[in-house]
Amino acid sequence: MSSLENEIKEKDANKLVDAAKKLFKSLVQPGQYVGEVYSISYETALVQIHDHHRKKVGGIPSLSFLIATRVTDPEEKIDYSLEDSSIILLRVMDASQLPGDVEAERIRTQSAQRVSGEISQHWDSPETMDAQTNNLLSFAGIKCRVIGTFFLENNNSGDLSLKFGSDLSNYYPNKGLKVFKPNQEALQQIVNYQDPERKLDLRNQSRVSIGEIRYASTNRAFQGVSNVTVSISPADLLEQKTALFGMTRTGKSNTTKIIAKSVFDLRFDEKALRIGQVIFDPNGEYANENTQDSANKSSINKTALKNVWRSNKQKGVKEDVVTYGVLSHPDDPDRKLMLINFYDETMLQIGKEMINIAMGDISGAQYITNFCLVEFNEPDKKYFDDKEYQSEITKYKRRVLVYRTLLKKAGFALPAGMKPVIDKLFNKDLIAAMQGFQPTSKEKDFEQAIKSGGDILSTTPNWDALAAAFEGLYYFLKTDTYTAFNTAYIRKSSTGQGWADPDLRRLLEMFAYPKATNLMGVVATQHTSNVSTDYADDIYKDLMAGRLVIVDQSSGEPKINESVAERVMWKIFRENQKMFRAGKLPQDILIYIEEAHNLLPSDKETDLTDIWVRTAKEGAKYKLGMIYVTQEVSSIQKNILKNTSNWFIGHLNNTDETRELKKFYDFADFESSIIRAQDKGFLRVKTLSNLFVIPVQVKKFELPTQ
Repeated sequence: MSSLENEIKEKDANKLVDAAKKLFKSLVQPGQYVGEVYSISYETALVQIHDHHRKKVGGIPSLSFLIATRVTDPEEKIDYSLEDSSIILLRVMDASQLPGDVEAERIRTQSAQRVSGEISQHWDSPETMDAQTNNLLSFAGIKCRVIGTFFLENNNSGDLSLKFGSDLSNYYPNKGLKVFKPNQEALQQIVNYQDPERKLDLRNQSRVSIGEIRYASTNRAFQGVSNVTVSISPADLLEQKTALFGMTRTGKSNTTKIIAKSVFDLRFDEKALRIGQVIFDPNGEYANENTQDSANKSSINKTALKNVWRSNKQKGVKEDVVTYGVLSHPDDPDRKLMLINFYDETMLQIGKEMINIAMGDISGAQYITNFCLVEFNEPDKKYFDDKEYQSEITKYKRRVLVYRTLLKKAGFALPAGMKPVIDKLFNKDLIAAMQGFQPTSKEKDFEQAIKSGGDILSTTPNWDALAAAFEGLYYFLKTDTYTAFNTAYIRKSSTGQGWADPDLRRLLEMFAYPKATNLMGVVATQHTSNVSTDYADDIYKDLMAGRLVIVDQSSGEPKINESVAERVMWKIFRENQKMFRAGKLPQDILIYIEEAHNLLPSDKETDLTDIWVRTAKEGAKYKLGMIYVTQEVSSIQKNILKNTSNWFIGHLNNTDETRELKKFYDFADFESSIIRAQDKGFLRVKTLSNLFVIPVQVKKFELPTQ
């Protein structure tokens, strides 16, 4: 080998040595030494710590991070390829017994007895305990969870990169490990570690701060972690399921705002990622200004999420945030109303489905069940010959007329100038039979209604008159006279079908029950004659444009709000699914579900065809991400929980909930803290990029003032 080759090889080796030193120096500081690992396994490590070192580093809180390593001096030459050139990440769990603890406890007890009653003197003071004994009794054991291993790896470009493995691949019980408490800079590097391979995804290079490290409810400045910021990659939320759990007033809404803002602000980065987001807002807290987060509860907080476009005053565009609601709002003149025109032929079935849902809770009413079976799908010409098609079109138009008459009777305001068109829809022989109806004894009660109906249908009636005519027609279809008419009609018909199809009968039946149209009228608040598009289509277009859409559901009937959310979700799901099947790349969309227990199926439900379950299980390939927010882990269906990658966990007050939570990742370590610590905004966070749970005090959502 030539001297030049040797020189190059030596230079490359020195480069790697220097890189190894730099990486280890960033994590290991000799001044942060706290103790020794005296026992280790694949899952746990027992550490001996002296009070002197514990105090020097600002204490060792429960659940805090420690690191254990054989590398004691990062300034020395480090061979990154050796097994010892690694760092084990530990989490403090609880105290651990040392072999001499029984004797130490006896000495402490005796010392305490000697100063009993002496208020000015403690049992550990020099007057009571000699220095050597005090020093020996200052050792204590702590039990730690092994979280994983940091090690160095030569990447493809010839540089060293810091890698993390979520386990311990090997250990030697008779080899010592020095233990250090990471300083602020080292801790920040640890909690914000991101796998180099995930960084290859351009979307994952943007990270945003969500708060600071917080180990416990007793959060004191001398612990040395108060300025350690924790960041997440907003792209971790894309195509994934994200859970945000916590009791009321523990900071869930504030965290939702932080998350939504971080995703929204991606449009201001160099890569300018515009992610469509939709928030189903049951309390109107994101769509409206409120006093909830204001320091002065008598004043309005000006940081509603709808103003997030102001997060970057130079580039923010107001049109990038769109609010929808059932009712208009005086402080939101640009709000789009979530109303449809129930009379519009393109929205007939949409409106009908909304009515079906509103009436669906009525049990034992067969006429309601019959009505809900009716659908308005215009006949497709390719399935019929010419004569059959004309017959089907006539029947369809007849059903539409009857349904619109029902809407009018139920209180749905007519579009201006809309008049009933009955031309060629009602057979002349049928009308004549109604007008000349001669009832049997059992049909006598309906005689007047049937004859009046025939008279009305022979004219050019208005909507109110048609309602009476259709009631009479319903009764007529049940008579022997109609049976005779229909027999003759079928004989003459080219299609061999009767005059009245089953769906027409189901619609006409509604006129015989006054309660029916009253029930339909519950949905009349969702109607307007001033729109020509479906709000579900409009919302999807906004999402495709990368806008933040806030759906204010603070007004309106709960069942209607539920059906609205499902309609919008089916629209999003099917449109992105359609793009996927066509070989196109769907648009990234994030769906936020506040008070998720109102929309998501409960744990007891097993319907895997539910739109929310399907989105949870299949949404990733259609580039749909879901963020659900609620108080109880147990209220969410297990199929959704099992497909959740990102977790934000606040205070939960009972073990039933933490028992469910312990099934996921390493949340079992935090069970006691989650139950005891009620501090607002104190969350335990696990995301796709952050490979272990991190306790965080989430910062308060703020926007720049105008």
